[in-house]
Amino acid sequence: MDRVLSGIIHVIKRGLHWSDCPAEYGPAKTIYNRYVRWGEKGVFTRIFAALVAEAGTPDSLAIDSTHIKVHRTAGSGRKKGARIAA
Repeated sequence: MDRVLSGIIHVIKRGLHWSDCPAEYGPAKTIYNRYVRWGEKGVFTRIFAALVAEAGTPDSLAIDSTHIKVHRTAGSGRKKGARIAA
């Protein structure tokens, strides 16, 4: 079970496709199926709740927006229909 959990963490942390999970963690299909099954059963929710309870109340919180994707039309900075002067 440790290998499977490590495989799930590895895939999610690196943003990989399940099929790209290294063989040392076991078959990719097993890793994916376990992730889905545990998600449906609330296993991850219980793990995170236990970790939060153990850590106590944080002194401060921060939001890191470096991973938020912008819609492709929002990146130009132009208003709809506005033209850029040459």
